[in-house]
Amino acid sequence: MSKRAGPPVTRRFTEQRWFIDNTIRAVGMDWDQPRSIYLATPMGPEANADFAGIRQRITKLADASPAFEAVARRRQTKAEAAEKDGHPVTARDNYFMAAIHWGAAQWPIDENDEQNRVYNERKRECYAKYAALAEHRVEAAWIPLPDGRKLPAWFHLPPGYRGGRLPVVVSLPGMDSFKEMGVALYGDRWLSRGMAVLALDGPGQYESAVLEIFFSMDAWIRTGAAVVEWLSGRDEIDPARIGLAGNSFGSFFGTLAAAHEPRIAAVAVSAVCHEPGFHTIFEEASPTFKMRFMYMSGITDEAEFDEFRKGMTWEGHAEKIRAPYLCLAGEAEELSPLIHTERLIAALGGPKRLVVYQDSRHSVGNVPASNLGPFPSILAADWMASTLAGQPFPSEKWYVEASGKVVRTPL
Repeated sequence: MSKRAGPPVTRRFTEQRWFIDNTIRAVGMDWDQPRSIYLATPMGPEANADFAGIRQRITKLADASPAFEAVARRRQTKAEAAEKDGHPVTARDNYFMAAIHWGAAQWPIDENDEQNRVYNERKRECYAKYAALAEHRVEAAWIPLPDGRKLPAWFHLPPGYRGGRLPVVVSLPGMDSFKEMGVALYGDRWLSRGMAVLALDGPGQYESAVLEIFFSMDAWIRTGAAVVEWLSGRDEIDPARIGLAGNSFGSFFGTLAAAHEPRIAAVAVSAVCHEPGFHTIFEEASPTFKMRFMYMSGITDEAEFDEFRKGMTWEGHAEKIRAPYLCLAGEAEELSPLIHTERLIAALGGPKRLVVYQDSRHSVGNVPASNLGPFPSILAADWMASTLAGQPFPSEKWYVEASGKVVRTPL
C-alpha cells in the first residue's frame, strides 16, 4: 500500500471542493450528516451555545477546524480557571467539552500533520483531566494487538461501583466520530443501566490513525479477540457478558470483530454501512467521506484505494455470527442501500432484530418515527442490558411507522 506523507488525493474532492463550500454556505455545517447534533449530544445543554456560534462561523470546509479550535481553547481555559478556583464540577464539565471540541477540530484533517497531532494531544490532555474529576471511574486503556501495537481506549465503570463483575459494552464510533464521545457527560445510557463501557478507537479510527494503526480487514478481524482478552483480564468484568455497539462505519467494523470473536455475547449496530465495496458512500455521497476513509486506511492514491475497497465486505464473515444481533436503520438510508443490510441480517446465524424507521436517513432519528416510537439509542441500550442479562427475544423485523406504531414481522 502507498503510505506516503501528505493527504489523499481524489478526483471528486478536487473537482467538487467548490461545490462542497457552496453547499455548506447554503445549508450549514450539517450538509452531509447532523454533525453538530451528534457532537453536542454527549456534552449536555451547556454546549448548545457553543454550537450556535460554530454553526454561524462555518460557511466553508476550511472554517471547521479553526471554529472548533477556538471553542476548544475557550472551554479549556474555563476549565483551568475553575480548577484553580476550587470548582471541580465546573472544571470537569469544561474539560469534557473541550476534549470533544478538540476532537471535532481534527475531523477535516486527512493527514498526520503537526496540526492534527497537536489537536489529538489537546484532546487527550483535556479528557484525562476530565477523567480525574469524573463522578464515575474512568481510566485510559491500551488494547494490545498481536503485532505489539496498542489501540487507544477509555474504560468506564458505572457511578457507585463497589465491586463485583459487570456486563460491559465495547463502544465503536463511526468514520467521523471518536471514542471520547462514546460516554455522555451526564446520564449515559450504558452506565446508567449498570454496564461498564470500553470506548475504543479501532484500526483507522481517529487516534489510532494518528498512531498509524490503519484500517484493514485483517486488523479488524483481530480487534475483537484483542478487546475480549483485555476485558477478560479485568476483575470488574464478567467475561460472559461482553457486548459490542457500533454506529455508522462502526456497524461494519463491529460486525467484522464479532464474526471472529465468539465470546462477544451481543451486537447492536445503527446507522448502517453494509454495502460490500462501499460504492455509494465513496462515489455518490460527499467526497469528504472517501478522503476520510483513505486517510483511515493509510492510502493516498485513489486508484490503489479503489482496488483496496473491493475487498471490504461482511460477506464470508457475518455468517459466522451466532450472538444476538440488533440493527437500527433508516428507511431512506442514503449512504448504504438497505438491501445490503437486509442481506446481512438474513445471513446471521443467531437471534436477530432489524428495526427500520420510516423516513429516516443514515443518521437514525430526527423523524416522527423515532420521536414517537422507540427512541433509537434507548432501544439499543435496553436491548443490550436485557440481552446480556440472558433474556431471549424472537427474531423479527420491526418497522416503525411515522405514527410511532411498531409493525412486527418474523425473520
